[in-house]
Amino acid sequence: MNAPFALMRSTVRLVDLADPGEIDRLEGFVARHPEGTPYHRPAWFVSVASATGNEAQALVQERGGDIVAFLPVDVIHSPIFGRVVASTGFAVGGGLLVTEGADADAMFSAVEELARRQSCLSIELRGGTLPTEGEGWALKTESHANFARPLAADDDEQIKAIPRKQRAEVRKSLANDLTVEVGSSERDKAAHYEVFCESYRNLGTPVFPRALLDSVVDAFGENADILTVRHEDRPVASVISVYHGGAVMPYWGGGTWDARRLRANDRMYYELMLHARRRGCTSFDFGRSKTGSGAYHFKRNWGFEPEPLTYATWTVPGSTAREADPTSSKLSLQIAIWQRLPLAVANRLGPLIARGIG
Repeated sequence: MNAPFALMRSTVRLVDLADPGEIDRLEGFVARHPEGTPYHRPAWFVSVASATGNEAQALVQERGGDIVAFLPVDVIHSPIFGRVVASTGFAVGGGLLVTEGADADAMFSAVEELARRQSCLSIELRGGTLPTEGEGWALKTESHANFARPLAADDDEQIKAIPRKQRAEVRKSLANDLTVEVGSSERDKAAHYEVFCESYRNLGTPVFPRALLDSVVDAFGENADILTVRHEDRPVASVISVYHGGAVMPYWGGGTWDARRLRANDRMYYELMLHARRRGCTSFDFGRSKTGSGAYHFKRNWGFEPEPLTYATWTVPGSTAREADPTSSKLSLQIAIWQRLPLAVANRLGPLIARGIG
């Protein structure tokens, strides 16, 4: 009688992110995984941690030398918002990626242990395979929604695909004296950050450090760029986009006060749709927005339908989850004060605060 085959054991470990070979393994795993996102890539979570003075970690589960589960995290610390393990930091996505036969519970236990070792009271998983509610874990559903749809076949079909009222705004923007530039040079980065700073101040949100934005553009290389709309050579709207799996994902964008009058934001997103298709993309991922917010309705006006998202949070028993959502009613007073700050003051203080928001 033949002896039974021994079951192959799996092990969970932290990856040495200083090892280029390990980075390549993780990049390959994400590229092959059907649920992989840009926010799972080391190009994202390692870069943003380095740029903000936080710490990147990666948990993998292996069997027979192969990765069967992967959880990228950023350990984010802030004297205002506290400490959190986020998957992933400064992103709207991330979370646990698993393959058939992986032990997801072992990964959740490992990240809980990691949080305790890092003196973090909270964990935030922004997608991926989620844990069962209970034992410190809570699921948050429908507070945010994502918006994505296919790109049209050509320029004429793209503008026809936009609902009538929004299409009229796009046509008005096309009649205005605006120019469009796409690139990743210092001119592009400087123009984007100038617009981004004013936009965030106007929203009442501390602006991220420029090093954070530049680090993503640099790390993604050909898979990221900046589209800027100018009026009389002055940048009035600009957006950083990343490209993954045939989708364009506009991420950090904004406009000045003049952008609304000039309809520069409308022009920006329309031009990005055309640009993305020309570089081979087949879908436009508008990203997430808080349900019922102005951005939520803006994306619906473009013909995008909301897809409710579910996130998971864990807190140490007896503790309360951290509050760092800029749309939270608890932060409304701080937001109102921030909107009244002179731009120079907001630009100086904002990066010091925002590097801990995550």
